[in-house]
Amino acid sequence: MATAPVFASEAPEAPERRASGHLLLAGALAGPVFFASAIVQMLTREGFDITRHPISQLATGGLGWIQITTFVVAGLGGVALAAGIRRTLTEGVGRRALPICVGIFGVGLIAAGLLPMDPENGFPAGTPEGPVAQMSWHGVGHSVAAAVAFTALAIAAVVLAVRCARRRAVPPAVLSGAAALVLLLPMSPDHLSIQIAVNGVVAFTWTTVLALLLRRSA
Repeated sequence: MATAPVFASEAPEAPERRASGHLLLAGALAGPVFFASAIVQMLTREGFDITRHPISQLATGGLGWIQITTFVVAGLGGVALAAGIRRTLTEGVGRRALPICVGIFGVGLIAAGLLPMDPENGFPAGTPEGPVAQMSWHGVGHSVAAAVAFTALAIAAVVLAVRCARRRAVPPAVLSGAAALVLLLPMSPDHLSIQIAVNGVVAFTWTTVLALLLRRSA
C-alpha cells in the first residue's frame, strides 16, 4: 500500500524501535483476530445468517461474550496501532492526524463491543423475527460507536492518501482513497449486513497493511 519514503522518519534508538515494533504488531494482528473469531462464530452459532444479521449481532445471546471480547481485543489493537504510528511517523503530512483518527477507531471498537446491539430478526435462536420494536440505550450506543469508529478510519485513509500523493506514491494513494470511499458509502437497508462485513474487511485490511509497512520501515 505504501513505499518506504512515505513512512520516512528519524531513526529511533533500539529500545524505541522494539517498543514501536510491538505496538505495530498488535495493530497488524487486530484484523486477522477479529475475522478469525467472527468467521468461526458465524459457522457454528445456530441461526446466524450473514445476509440478514450483521457481525455485531454475534455479541447477543449466551455466547455473545465471545464477540464482545473480540471487539475489545481488536479495539485495543487499534489503539496500539495508533501509538505505533505516533512513534514511527515523526514528520510530514498526517503525522498528527493519523494516530488520532486510528486511535478513535480503536476506542470506537471497544465501545461498540461493550455496548452490544439488540437481538432481532430471529437471532439469537428463539428471538422473534423482524427488527426490534424499540432500540435499547446500549443498542443506540453501539450504532453510534461503530459509526464514529469507521468514519474516523475513513478520515485516516484520506489523510494517508494525501500523504502518499504529495510524495508521488500513486498506487498507495489510490488504494487508501478507495478504502476511504468504501467506508464512507451510505448504508443500504436492503444489504446492510453484507455492507457492514465488507466495510470491516476493508477497514482491517487497511490497518493491517499500514501496520506491517510501518513496522518494516521502523
